[in-house]
Amino acid sequence: MSFLEIQDRAKRKWSELERGSKPRILVGTATCGRSAGAMEVLEAFEEELRKRNIDAVVMQVGCVGLCFLEPIVDIIKPGKPRICYGEVTPEIVSELVRDYLVEDNPRPDLALGTVGEGMLEGIPRFFDLPMLKSQVRIVLRNCGSLDPEDIDQYIVCGGYSGIARALEISPEEVIEEIKKSGLRGRGGAGFPTWLKWQFCNKAPGEEKYLVCNADEGDPGAFMNRSVLEGDPHAVLEGMLIAAYATGATHGYIYCRAEYPLALKRLDIAMRKMKEYGLLGENILGTGFNFDLKIKEGAGAFVCGEETALMASIEGKRGMPRPRPPFPAQAGIWGKPTNINNVETIATVAAIMQKGAGWYAQYGTEKSKGTKTFALAGKVKRTGLIEVPLGITLREIVYDIGGGIADDREFKAVQTGGPSGGCLSAEQLDLPVDYETLAQAGSIMGSGGMIVADENTCIVDFTRFFLTFTQAESCGKCVPCRVGTRQMLDILDRITRGEGREEDIDKLYQLAETVRDGSLCALGGTAPNPVLTTLRYFLDEYEAHIKQKRCPALVCKELISYYIDPDKCQGCMICARNCPVEAIRGGKRMVHIIDQEKCIKCGNCLDVCPPRFGAVRKVSGEKFEVPDEPTPVVSAK
Repeated sequence: MSFLEIQDRAKRKWSELERGSKPRILVGTATCGRSAGAMEVLEAFEEELRKRNIDAVVMQVGCVGLCFLEPIVDIIKPGKPRICYGEVTPEIVSELVRDYLVEDNPRPDLALGTVGEGMLEGIPRFFDLPMLKSQVRIVLRNCGSLDPEDIDQYIVCGGYSGIARALEISPEEVIEEIKKSGLRGRGGAGFPTWLKWQFCNKAPGEEKYLVCNADEGDPGAFMNRSVLEGDPHAVLEGMLIAAYATGATHGYIYCRAEYPLALKRLDIAMRKMKEYGLLGENILGTGFNFDLKIKEGAGAFVCGEETALMASIEGKRGMPRPRPPFPAQAGIWGKPTNINNVETIATVAAIMQKGAGWYAQYGTEKSKGTKTFALAGKVKRTGLIEVPLGITLREIVYDIGGGIADDREFKAVQTGGPSGGCLSAEQLDLPVDYETLAQAGSIMGSGGMIVADENTCIVDFTRFFLTFTQAESCGKCVPCRVGTRQMLDILDRITRGEGREEDIDKLYQLAETVRDGSLCALGGTAPNPVLTTLRYFLDEYEAHIKQKRCPALVCKELISYYIDPDKCQGCMICARNCPVEAIRGGKRMVHIIDQEKCIKCGNCLDVCPPRFGAVRKVSGEKFEVPDEPTPVVSAK
């Protein structure tokens, strides 16, 4: 079957749905939506429609990126714009069905916005929402709009026209198109995609391999997962294009087993591709052959490194090896191999569909296009975003993220995941591109971005990331295996109030040794959180070491809880809620916390009535309290 025949069939099917009289209900059932109750919302819609005998099409779609507003539901009535609703519950479902589907009241009080042509009074445009208006959606173009299990919907929206176009020109011309686009690898290194492809294309050998690296393991990162769950065909089309350009005849999608929904939707999509003649032998009747398999990873972070990933595919323990030879020379089973991550591959499909010039209009001179980020941490609007490269950190945190949760002060942002760097408020106006972040001591990484507020202890924050990378070290090389352990031991000691002045120099020395001497990128980048926090937050380390004080009041061994005798009203609420009975004092008596018994759980601070505010949390200072409980002098 030719591509034109495939397109015609898909368009006929889609036109029937578009012209039909049935309302369509799109429920975001990606992992983030499901965790917020989307499946219960889906069931509620099906039940309510059944009860009211309403004939409607209920579809599952991916994540649109507004994770803080999940579950998200879109309703499309014939002849009217699509309306998006957020934080939908099973209780709200009955209201939407009754008020909008039956009585034609779109409920502006519940709506987030409208999508597409037309406008409804009182409801803003969806993509004008503060979190969305600065975004440019290329990788995420279909997420939240299409049923990821319906290949026809993807085709109608331009899907697989990229591979059809690629097959009309030579592999070298495809590589040239990617070169013109300026696309760089989105897995973190930022290596030019076209050059990587060219190495594999020119490597001698009839048998070559292509791998999509979906081993996303950064804490707080969910970019690849969302794309695979919401638009698997974009990744699979990109795989076809990359295979044709590099000369690969065999492919793997290496995806961690912790992504069951992504794996399920990939499997469904691949079976549909085979039905349509888009995978296997003689693809689209052009003589191009490509077979593709899914390889489930066991969740080892180190397998995100390409040589460790290849070892895992071969059935070996996932451990990196020295380079050269590079994968393009000798990869899987010694054959030339090209490896790209999910976002790179999905972008390739868009470039071949719309052209290199269209893509290159976004971004900066050296960092073209867009980048997805998982915006997490202490921001008001958390979620998955896609922005043009060159945007500033301030725009991401404040314009898109809405600023710091509870209107606290910004302290830091960690870019690039656990192997990235921790940047301070002074770096907020830096443009987000590969070179600028590297100069600041951080990296782009695959797209994790975690924001910290004034209540975050930077030393503890750094310790958290190093705990992760140390645990994920494969142990093959000494600098990473031993050096990360030694750095972590020092950070543990500092947070316990046992730091020594020479620890700062030791951390510098260890970090540089691990960075320069490790075998792979895991060890090479593991010291980044240490080096950047020492660079930008040295005063916080010195407070822990020299003053035995945690400025953020986080490190347990450095904090104490006291009850202010001038404010205590003897209400006994704190005493009744202390799990270890560390608070002495009866009714109408000024209470005292026994510092020997106190486990610093903070219950007393949480339960003390705000009108009293008697409990104080301090670090590095003593608070004058009586030796024994005394009567409360007067009501405050």
